[in-house]
Amino acid sequence: MERIIEEIREDLSRRIAVAADRLADRTLAEDPAYAALLGRAELRERIHDTLRQAVEGLLRSCRGLPVELADARAVGALRAEQGLPLASLLRTHRRGGRLLWQSLTEAVTAHDRAALPRLLPAASVLWDVVDRTADAMTESYRRAEAAHGDRDRERRAALLDVLLDGADGPSAAAEAAAAQLGLPERGRFTVVVLAAEVSAGPSRTPSGDPSRTPPGIPSAAPTAAVPPAPAGGSGAASAPRVLWRFRVDGEVGLVELGHHPLESVRDLLAPLGVRAGVGPVVGAPAELARAHRLAALALRTAPESEGPRIALLDERLPAALVAAEAELAGRLRQVVLGPVLALPVEDRRTLLTTLGTWLACQGSTTDAAQRLYCHRNTVSNRLRRVEQLTGRSLSDPRHVVELALAHSAVLQRVEAEPVTRPAAPGPRTARSSRTPGGTARRSPRRPA
Repeated sequence: MERIIEEIREDLSRRIAVAADRLADRTLAEDPAYAALLGRAELRERIHDTLRQAVEGLLRSCRGLPVELADARAVGALRAEQGLPLASLLRTHRRGGRLLWQSLTEAVTAHDRAALPRLLPAASVLWDVVDRTADAMTESYRRAEAAHGDRDRERRAALLDVLLDGADGPSAAAEAAAAQLGLPERGRFTVVVLAAEVSAGPSRTPSGDPSRTPPGIPSAAPTAAVPPAPAGGSGAASAPRVLWRFRVDGEVGLVELGHHPLESVRDLLAPLGVRAGVGPVVGAPAELARAHRLAALALRTAPESEGPRIALLDERLPAALVAAEAELAGRLRQVVLGPVLALPVEDRRTLLTTLGTWLACQGSTTDAAQRLYCHRNTVSNRLRRVEQLTGRSLSDPRHVVELALAHSAVLQRVEAEPVTRPAAPGPRTARSSRTPGGTARRSPRRPA
């Protein structure tokens, strides 16, 4: 077989040149990716080189020598860097293999038709060469693609850091970072901070790249940019664009709201079951560092003991005031709720949980009792004890504000024990007395 190929080499070279012309024309006509990347002369030269190397690979295999794969690896890496789809690269490569076999059979037929049967064993050898070079290109392509992706992610993470951690106000660095991330100079943006205990890599972030990364959420992952969704869309396509930045202390998302309301961020994150803080809406990328700090502050108003919660700063401003002033928060806890905090653990938990539930129920003793699974008179008795211990009346709005802020300070204190529902409801009492201002009183029924 090797002798046959040597005898037809000159004719085969002419036929390979024609095959390279044909394949270059077909590729440019049918594959827009190649057409956008290479001119005809360059593509034709590359195909011609590949076909000649395949012939050399065929001869080396016939001699029992390994096929040279260095050039195939170089082509794979180059095309990955250029952004040519791998499918386009492999399709053209395999079409070249078919054209080469056609050229071989035509050259042998023209030289000596009787020699065709001796060429047949070359078919399997040739396709082995084509497959091995395709595998080498694929492996090199994917390595280069992965390295390129790593560089892109690192670059994107650095750009996000400029916006999220920079100084307040416009700066050349912030403007450049925003432009490279595809953010408009003016718009509607916010920042979301996820609690560290739920961060578990890209799979936890809303759709995969920094622009869209937890599952089912447009983003992840830092990590890629997704074009803003058109108004009136549905599902993930109509959600805000998110650029995610993964950190040791949690995940941070830069949200380009567009026409979406701020509350849409809550809907975006709700399926994840996470604790998160959401900053205010800002009008320019240069203001995102401030939005980031306020989002982190909003997260501190959502204690872990309360479970998954999406805390919008603008809905939790009193608690955010407490979180922002650690020294004053400590003083507030001690001055307002000091006597309650000095109680034994179970008593303290019971009273703090009851107070927090009553506040969450907008001062309704009845609703608080339903949430706590106890009689409303039990709630009234506990609240009256809080009033006695603190010297503050729940019918005085100023005292209610103090107690609410102090309760927030207790929940936010890292060292504080979690405020949870008591293990068992408190004892029922039949005593009738006044209840906190603004609530109705009803005596328990007498037993029949």
